[in-house]
Amino acid sequence: MSETTVQSWEEANQLYLMAELAEVRAMLEKLLAPPDVGAPLVGALGQPPGLPLPERAILDEVRASMPAPPALEALSATFGLTRFERTILLMCAGVELDSRFAGLIAAINKNPSLPTFSLALAAFEDAHWSALLPSRPLRFWRLVEVTSGDTLTTSPLRIDERILHYLAGMPAIDERLRGPTEPWSASDALPASHRVVAEQVACSWLRTHGQSMWPAVQLCGIDLGSKRAVAATACSLLGLHLRVMPTQAAPRGAADIDLFIRLWEREAALDPSGLLLEYDEAETPDAQGDAALKRLVETLRSPLLISTRERNKPVERRLLSFEVPKATSAEQAQVWKEALGAAAGALDGRVETLVTQFNLSAGSIHAAVAQALAPGAAFVAPGFSPALADLNVGDMEPPSAGLKAGATTAAPADLNVADMESPSAGLKPGATTAPADQLAAALWDACRMQARPRLDGLAQRIEPAAGWDDLVLPETPKHLLRQIALHVRQRRKVYQTWGFASKGSRGLGISALFAGPSGTGKTMAGEVLANELRLDLYRIDLSQVVSKYIGETEKNLRRVFDAAEGGAAILLFDEADALFGKRSEVKDSHDRYANIEVGYLLQRMEAYRGLAILTTNRKEALDFAFLRRIRFVVEFPFPEAAQRAEIWRRVFPGATPTEGLRIDRLARLSAAGGNIYNIAMGAAFLAADAGEPVRMAHLLSAARSEFTKIERPLTDAETAGWV
Repeated sequence: MSETTVQSWEEANQLYLMAELAEVRAMLEKLLAPPDVGAPLVGALGQPPGLPLPERAILDEVRASMPAPPALEALSATFGLTRFERTILLMCAGVELDSRFAGLIAAINKNPSLPTFSLALAAFEDAHWSALLPSRPLRFWRLVEVTSGDTLTTSPLRIDERILHYLAGMPAIDERLRGPTEPWSASDALPASHRVVAEQVACSWLRTHGQSMWPAVQLCGIDLGSKRAVAATACSLLGLHLRVMPTQAAPRGAADIDLFIRLWEREAALDPSGLLLEYDEAETPDAQGDAALKRLVETLRSPLLISTRERNKPVERRLLSFEVPKATSAEQAQVWKEALGAAAGALDGRVETLVTQFNLSAGSIHAAVAQALAPGAAFVAPGFSPALADLNVGDMEPPSAGLKAGATTAAPADLNVADMESPSAGLKPGATTAPADQLAAALWDACRMQARPRLDGLAQRIEPAAGWDDLVLPETPKHLLRQIALHVRQRRKVYQTWGFASKGSRGLGISALFAGPSGTGKTMAGEVLANELRLDLYRIDLSQVVSKYIGETEKNLRRVFDAAEGGAAILLFDEADALFGKRSEVKDSHDRYANIEVGYLLQRMEAYRGLAILTTNRKEALDFAFLRRIRFVVEFPFPEAAQRAEIWRRVFPGATPTEGLRIDRLARLSAAGGNIYNIAMGAAFLAADAGEPVRMAHLLSAARSEFTKIERPLTDAETAGWV
């Protein structure tokens, strides 16, 4: 071999490409100054044409030493280029890679510096007119672009940017594909049940190897992250990369979708890849969008996966369907232990508590651990999770001790939880400050953060600010609320340890109905429970969920429950009267479908792993057949005078200046707690504007405004003696 030492494929590819470009440049220079027989070749610029050409034998030797063929040869073989088409492509690449090409072409053409088809016909051997047909590879696969010109043969040719990068040995996906798609890599932490599905997908594709069109694969299930992981692993097993595209990002117009299909097929040929089309979060597409997506599914010949919540109707293309279930509790526990390393042992049972409460994918679990163990992360949140309070743990080991090398969940090497300062200042009275407790609380809050994104777009998250002391209720409803908290806290022990879950999943969901007039504390009670249980609280207005279109109400409810399953958040369904009523008697089709909607909601509530609460202002409008399927019914009565007095005593924050307030007289006002709060705040604004403490006169003015708003008369008896 020559003295040239090739260090890598990239170096050898560059050497090979430059040599090929030099030969093409020499062919072009013959058009300007054909050499005499036996005379050395001299270009139009008076210098040897291009780089010194190595002997053909040396080039062949360089090529033979490469671990993979040069990019030029691989591209030519992939798209079936003739020698003439290959030379045209090199001529267009030369303009971009070698500055001498532009001057040479300008000298030949007497003006334009871009190559043309007529120039190629004149300069290169084995020329054929069919090279520039739209059906031939150069134009069909968009390897070169024919720019605007007077005629086809004189129109300038330009190499596609993606193809130029490929020839130079630099991987770079087409910019027109980078926007709507994103790469997704296989994960080592795939649960066993999901790996089985990935292997089944790969085997199904292997059995159809050699067919002109790969069968499409449909992955069904509610967890998008798990389906992405399965798709990436299946592609990895076959040596394919994976890119994902939500249906919202897919092109809509006929021309745009055709261009996308052509570019993606080209990309999959250059860099073997699979495409995952995600229908999970898609709204009902318009007619144009639906037609474009159907064309994409029916036409794409390369590996295609489709992610859906449920099985879609059959398509003309061969479609293989696989179910991707949520990872089992045992699999989730194993992922937690692998992610936590040595810290998992020190948590002593709390991993199982996390699995019981949060139904997370493997990726979300690793992200939660990374968040909890990240440098600078607060190991303990303000308050301590009561759901973890009855578990005993030993001394905490350094979290970094058992983590795998390179794992994303690793904590700093010098992080020793046992040496951390006690964060007792942020804990509730009586809460432990053991390092394991700190980590458990941090993991709990990290899980809540991981579970939020899917639900945040579907419901209103309420930041709970109320505690038990803020709730003024008779003893009976307060006792029932504490019973609800107890059931949520102890469900793992009763359902799992004591075996009630083995009797079936129906009835394991904890459901409650809060009934009472507006402003009596129903939403506040939800806040109190969320604070007590350290769970997220989401409000869903049922009046907005119910649809007049058949099936739409169930679809809306399914999206909410599916999104909430990951974090078992507290779901507060407001305005239950919009859906629940005395509808057990079927008089027409509307009643029948209404009963189906109610039945679906109750079915999901009974199976939901979190707490679902319905609120209503008119309990009497609810049918008893529906009520008996709800575990707790809590009455929120209109407050009596003694309760109203207690609400008035607690309504003003400690920092609010007050003067001369007569609680006994304020309690005469027939107002619910919500109205009392509005009156107090309105009076505070009036006092602040006057530069005075809150007085009875301010409260009277605010009360008049509030009662006008709710269209109720304010009697003299209620406000007697206020001013």
